[in-house]
Amino acid sequence: MSGTISATTTATGTAASSGSRLSADLNTFLRLLTTQLQNQDPTQPMDANQLTNQLVQFSTVEQQMNTNTTLQSLLSLQQAGQLGQAAALVGQRVAVETDHLPLQSGRAQVNLPAAGAARSARIEIRDTTGNLVRSQEVELATGAKAWQWDGKDTRGQSRPDGDYRVTVTGLGSDRLTVPVTYTVTGKVTGAYREDGAVMVRMGALSVGYETLRELASAN
Repeated sequence: MSGTISATTTATGTAASSGSRLSADLNTFLRLLTTQLQNQDPTQPMDANQLTNQLVQFSTVEQQMNTNTTLQSLLSLQQAGQLGQAAALVGQRVAVETDHLPLQSGRAQVNLPAAGAARSARIEIRDTTGNLVRSQEVELATGAKAWQWDGKDTRGQSRPDGDYRVTVTGLGSDRLTVPVTYTVTGKVTGAYREDGAVMVRMGALSVGYETLRELASAN
């Protein structure tokens, strides 16, 4: 909650500071305008249209600043609500759309689509340095299916829990590549706000709240 309060305070404080500067500039402008009108040459009066345009511009900017302040407050409230929703998912397994794969307790899951133009999918898992850890081709079924990774590499050695990169390439019956959509499943271990965005943590992996696609089975 402290992060939420801090972010809200910062946004509101910035808007308030900008509004105060605008108000001060407008007061200064009005004082200068009054002085200039009092001392103008009657034979060469100031252009009334120009003065009106300047006043309208100041008023428009002030209204925009007020609108921005309101929008920032609404955005902060929305993000606070999302953070509460994300925090309620802690301990639950969720499917997210990302090219990262969280290995948790020696377990990871990639959710594959039903067969279509792609008849099979080649799954490649790499570590943080880009080294290939595991590669496997999986036949797609008539419905969506899940591929489970037991955390072992191509040599049968168990890899440590962490954040891995995953690539899924669809293959047609002619063996040509076909784009496919997929998600990964992991257990939510935390939620937080960062740079104005709500993030969900799944072990070593953090993803944006907007990448959540479904609440997965507890199994």
